[in-house]
Amino acid sequence: MELIYLSLLFFVLSVCLSLHYLLYKHRSHFSSPNLPPGRTGWPIIGESMEFLFSGWKGQPEKFIFERMAKYSNQVFKTSLMGEPAAVFCGVAGHKFLYTNENKHVTAWWPASIDKIFPTPLESSNEEAKKMRKLLPQFLKPEALQGYIGIMDTIAQRHLASDWDNKQEVTVYPLVKEYTFWLACRLFVSIDDPSHVAKLAEPFNLICSALFAMPIDLPGTPFHRGVKASVFVRNKLLAIIKQRKADLAEKKASPTQDILSHMLLTSDETGQFMTEMDIANKILGLLIGGHGSASATITFIIKYLAELPEIYDQVYKEQMEIVKSKAPNELLNWNDIQKMKYSWNVACEVMRLAPPQQGAFRIALHDFVYAGFSIPKGWKLYWSTHSTHRDPQCFAEPEKFDPNRFEGSGPAPYTYVPFGGGPRMCPGKEYARLETLVFMNNIVKKFKWEKLLPDEKIVL
Repeated sequence: MELIYLSLLFFVLSVCLSLHYLLYKHRSHFSSPNLPPGRTGWPIIGESMEFLFSGWKGQPEKFIFERMAKYSNQVFKTSLMGEPAAVFCGVAGHKFLYTNENKHVTAWWPASIDKIFPTPLESSNEEAKKMRKLLPQFLKPEALQGYIGIMDTIAQRHLASDWDNKQEVTVYPLVKEYTFWLACRLFVSIDDPSHVAKLAEPFNLICSALFAMPIDLPGTPFHRGVKASVFVRNKLLAIIKQRKADLAEKKASPTQDILSHMLLTSDETGQFMTEMDIANKILGLLIGGHGSASATITFIIKYLAELPEIYDQVYKEQMEIVKSKAPNELLNWNDIQKMKYSWNVACEVMRLAPPQQGAFRIALHDFVYAGFSIPKGWKLYWSTHSTHRDPQCFAEPEKFDPNRFEGSGPAPYTYVPFGGGPRMCPGKEYARLETLVFMNNIVKKFKWEKLLPDEKIVL
């Protein structure tokens, strides 16, 4: 009995000491002079719940605009994901963070992402640089042109199997199937729908866990995501081993996809990536190659249902392209260039419902911004909404107006659905192609209406 009592007492003391340390650490982060105005919220958890709840309620901009109005429209302090943070707002904030990459700031990811992609923090930026060297070969215009026919074929097969002869559909899960199938086909040459489906369910668990609270206990979304990442990574390792064997026996092409390129490309020292490195990179590409596009296409379908006059103009443009082609002829690069109004519609959708809400950076050293001190190690967040819904950047920001993107389009640093600077999303053009190909296929086959006019959208 005494042993149990002593063990319990030791446990309570340990918890108290840990909490005391965390509370002291929390306070010390905000003790520097001349910090930006704002509030830090609760000890340890800060304002994370308010930040997340605003997205869960479908109003991610609410967290940003309330604090911009109350504290500063340039920068305010908060505490997110257990970290002291400053939110950089508006055009000036975007410009500062985008143009000071690797000078004053660099990328940072929450602990949840580091657990799913177990790359040491100090090497994560080097890994990102390696990826940006690998991707251009597969994202340059001549390579992208070759993807259009594949995208068209998969879109047709997807709509025929999952949309045709249906009175009603739930759009987002189906669109995710299309974009994931496409990513599997183009990145690792997986084209069998049953094989894709086996990867899709655990893959969706990973995506749900990326920005979940990092509580690794059975039953939590984060725990399920971590387990799913192990499962998917093992599947990818098996695919990688098979591809190595196929390349050695000349059963696979060195240029057929990103996987072959990764296996055959060495760095400046002649070293090749390990199989685990490649598996992690492919996992990241699959996430980046389908998540954002799925949300954008879903919102396009939503707005086309709500705005019949916009649908009619998209339909007219796409049918002109259909009429110019022979029966069963696939879309090509020239067809994509004719879809100017359709892309303006997609851009306006991404202004109102951006595929990424924002991103984090970390301060590499102490510096001053807008007259306020930003300490080394602070996490810095930029938000698309601080400009996308700002009437100074976009007149009548709540109005859906594709004509905003005519001519030279929005002013620099106001429209940032793909980020900006050295870390601008390298897959921007890939996303444009898969979006426009899907728009072509769906409007020429269907016209639709919303069954749930006031459906809640969680971001």
